[in-house]
Amino acid sequence: MENTVVKPTEHARLIEENDLGGRNLTGKAHLTITGVALLWSLYQLWIASPFPFWFDFLILNDTVQRSIHLAFALALVFLTFPAAARSRRDQIPITDIVLSLVAVGTCFYTVVNYESVVLRSGGSRTQLEFFVAFAGLGLLLEATRRALGLPMVIIGVVFIAYAFLGPYMPEIISHRGLSLNRFTEHMWLSTEGIFGLPLGVSSGFIFLYVLFGSLLDKAGAGNYFIQLSFGLLGHLRGGPAKAAVISSALTGMISGSAIANVVTTGTFTIPLMKRVGFSPEKAGAIEVSSSINGQIMPPIMGAAAFLMAEFVGISYFEVITHAFIPAFISYFGLYCIVHIEALKGRMSVLERAVTYSGTQRLMRSILTIILLSSLAFGLYLLFEAIGAAFGDNALIVTVLILAALYLGLIFASRRYPEIEVDDPDAPLLTVPAPLPIFLAGLFYILPIGVLVWCLMIERFSPALSVSWAILSIFVLLLTQKPLIALAHKRPVDAALWREGAQDLISGLIAGARNMTGVAVAMAAAGIIVGVVSATGLGLLMTEIIQTLSGGSFFLMMLLTAGMCVVLGMGLPTTANYIVVAAIMAHPFVTLAAEQGIEVPPIAVHLFVFYFGLLSGTTPPVAIDAFAGAAVARSDPLRTSLIAFVYGLRTAILPFIFVLNPALLLIGIQSAWQFAMVIGSSLIAMVIFAAGTQGYFFTRSRLWESVTLVVIAILLLRPATLLDAVQPPFESEPAQVLLQLADGLKGEADVRMIAEGENLSGTIVSKTIMLTLTGDGGQSAEDVLYESAGLGVEPEGDTLLVTDLSFDGSAQKAGLDYDWEILTLERSVDRINPNWLFLPLLTIVAMIIALQRTRASRRIENV
Repeated sequence: MENTVVKPTEHARLIEENDLGGRNLTGKAHLTITGVALLWSLYQLWIASPFPFWFDFLILNDTVQRSIHLAFALALVFLTFPAAARSRRDQIPITDIVLSLVAVGTCFYTVVNYESVVLRSGGSRTQLEFFVAFAGLGLLLEATRRALGLPMVIIGVVFIAYAFLGPYMPEIISHRGLSLNRFTEHMWLSTEGIFGLPLGVSSGFIFLYVLFGSLLDKAGAGNYFIQLSFGLLGHLRGGPAKAAVISSALTGMISGSAIANVVTTGTFTIPLMKRVGFSPEKAGAIEVSSSINGQIMPPIMGAAAFLMAEFVGISYFEVITHAFIPAFISYFGLYCIVHIEALKGRMSVLERAVTYSGTQRLMRSILTIILLSSLAFGLYLLFEAIGAAFGDNALIVTVLILAALYLGLIFASRRYPEIEVDDPDAPLLTVPAPLPIFLAGLFYILPIGVLVWCLMIERFSPALSVSWAILSIFVLLLTQKPLIALAHKRPVDAALWREGAQDLISGLIAGARNMTGVAVAMAAAGIIVGVVSATGLGLLMTEIIQTLSGGSFFLMMLLTAGMCVVLGMGLPTTANYIVVAAIMAHPFVTLAAEQGIEVPPIAVHLFVFYFGLLSGTTPPVAIDAFAGAAVARSDPLRTSLIAFVYGLRTAILPFIFVLNPALLLIGIQSAWQFAMVIGSSLIAMVIFAAGTQGYFFTRSRLWESVTLVVIAILLLRPATLLDAVQPPFESEPAQVLLQLADGLKGEADVRMIAEGENLSGTIVSKTIMLTLTGDGGQSAEDVLYESAGLGVEPEGDTLLVTDLSFDGSAQKAGLDYDWEILTLERSVDRINPNWLFLPLLTIVAMIIALQRTRASRRIENV
């Protein structure tokens, strides 16, 4: 049983059931579904292109685009996802056809009656509109149940009930409640609810990137990354597991589904991991952990990056810039865990097809890095020169150069064997040489290069960037088979061109079908977003978390993390991000500010995103881990528990980058500081892996493991230890505020501790940060009121808040009438926290020395 694996046909069935519905249809039913899916892809490409404006045809506004987008998704769900597990899979019941048509009709109501719906915004709605809204909402929830399961439906129903039952809720979460008219308009007939931001991002960005990934995989890039990773790392101890980590990072960049990543790469890597000595549970857990982390790896990040850009209000380029270092560190940590597991198990090493000495391998690696870096830099300079020299004609010249490069790489690949999909059951005695694999499929990297270039160099919009990348894949799919045949001097016939066209059409269909569950999830998440915006739940959650945490910022982070894991259970990557971000992100920032901690919004959104992802390995609804267990033929619960332990290295990162935004490349002042951040983080991950796995140079004792974990956390944020020894602030009397403001010239940042009643009547304490400005000739009262909207009067040793201007910075910071300013806090000069690296690393060196001594004694005794 241990050596049985999931066959390619069975892994395709797993993807079919989890992501595509699982119906096995033929004849007209199959043609209908493929036709709808193909039409959806063509529609999305049309609205993303400039063609509507060139031909003045089908120029659609955002509301209409989103309505048609959801109509396609609902139609495909009812046609492809059975109503129940026992339903027949070889036919579409009449009821599902009717439900599909009704669902499309509810979406098209706004399309057909757009002007009347918009013109009567805020007015009374008709009986027909009530029916359309509630029928559409009910069908959306049913589609969500079929595509995503019950968790998302339960969350949606709870939020709908909360919208109507607000007056009957406990005081801390009560609200006035929504009328039927308001609910209908807000949730279905406007862009505030179901057709709001999540569905807009789904229609505008996510579909195109999912389509990009499907087309690239159809071209063969996914298999290329797997083979290349194995060729590079398969010869190392535990090499197949290390290859799984790297290949999942690469395929995760082009996959919108963690489950698809698990079963695609896992079909190849899990049997190899088991063959070299990993247990089925550990093999499945390693694949699950690396596949889930593919969702945090830029540039695609499971499509959540586009939502973050919209929620936070920054560019897509900034999102992936901030997200790269934590993702890289997380993958490095998993690589270290895999290496330690291989050492603990004394696993065998596979031989390489071509062997080199250590010096030869080092020189080849250095030369390869230099060559690729030089090539990339040379191409950058070339395209910049083309832009300067040819002006408006630069695009034509660039396309010609890319075409020549593509042809050159195709014909250069003829010197190497063609890349084929390996049979996981076939015996494997040697690891193939990586260089022939790399050169044989180097042309697969061109579309990714086009995407990265457009995003990061040209700074095009995400939609325009991926449109160019998709166009390059079109060319690749249509021409690669005939050109490869020509390069290998094989006859080129019409069948090869037909195969290319069929691959293109199959990719378009697969992209739409892969998108079905995602689009439905986005629409269902719009229920949560709409209810939060209509009821003010985000502000209420601030009070709830503050009450539960008792004012402790660290406890608040733990509560937020726990809520993210619970809310994310059973949801796909992008949906769980929307749910937790809509509910938790604003309270997090607000409460951090009240503690006097300035947390960048992008750090908060990455925090909730990371913990939403962890739900994929958290029992009892660990859907990603269960998929990995199915491939590995292992116990699902044990697999999910091991994957959860492996995921702890990812769980500590959000806490660190919230408190130390330098990990997100925020506030980096110099190359030296950047090197310190990266270097200390990588060392910390090695130590953390050793601590959590109970093995460094030999099996660790308990005190050694605990010490290593603590040191790893301190290396990620050394100021934690320094704060305990030397507090960063010292208190001053509240009246110093008046002295500071009196005659202030220029700008001064003030940090103060204030106390007063919150909305529920509880006495709370907050840390307030204000920026005061003055011209040197103003009184303290004028400076405070003009720069912060604050009026105070002395009262004993404190200052009493007597006046607040509406929407002033003092009111925004959380001050209220009759609050008291207790003390001021002033920053103190203290040593650089980075000096603490020396004693921490000295302790690590001592543990290493102890372990090496024990290991050598054990060898002598043997």
